[in-house]
Amino acid sequence: MAGAGARYGSSVSVLSARGVTKSVGRGRACRRILDGVDLDVQPGELVAVLGRSGSGKSTLLHLLGGLDQPDAGSILVSGDSLVGCSERTRTRIRLRHIGFVFQSFQLVEELSGEENVLLPTRLSGAPGGGPDRARRLIEELGVESVADHLPHELSGGEQQRFAIARALVNEPALVLADEPTGNLDSASAADLLALLRDLTGQGRAVVMVTHEHDVAAAADRVLEMADGRLE
Repeated sequence: MAGAGARYGSSVSVLSARGVTKSVGRGRACRRILDGVDLDVQPGELVAVLGRSGSGKSTLLHLLGGLDQPDAGSILVSGDSLVGCSERTRTRIRLRHIGFVFQSFQLVEELSGEENVLLPTRLSGAPGGGPDRARRLIEELGVESVADHLPHELSGGEQQRFAIARALVNEPALVLADEPTGNLDSASAADLLALLRDLTGQGRAVVMVTHEHDVAAAADRVLEMADGRLE
């Protein structure tokens, strides 16, 4: 997966979050999950957010990806604000600048691996050249021989590779990975971590949340979620 580094070569943060706060529940049941989180991620950097289940790390990832809105604070991705804008604007920012990799893969069961990769390229506002990028990614990730298979016909590692290709097909500057090794065996997990590291070699920024210390150890920086803050 070479050749993308020039696009992202910059000292400006791909991701910049300041004072991000989020609570759930109401009244006496209200609980603050995030309490003034600050985070900067540079091009070519892999950052791991480590924390136990329920610590708020996945909530943070959803906010950083524009899937939810914070109660307070600012979040910039490639210079565009995800806070205080319309859902249409957030959708455009996600489409052009952010790729998601999920623990459960979230492939559409009725579509082949290749068709899943092509989905983001068919959305309004997607950059041109999507089909060519999809084919190249599928080949580079080594799953071209099973590209016509449905998800249930694929191994966990193969499903995750198609999920990564889908996350990358619109050439995002930021990749967000939520417990990406959770459903993989040890060999497939090691392969995935190598792929995420390869992305930073292209100049992309990667934020990965995990509860596994050995997975977090693959990152350039490890931040621990505790009491709603990153340490």
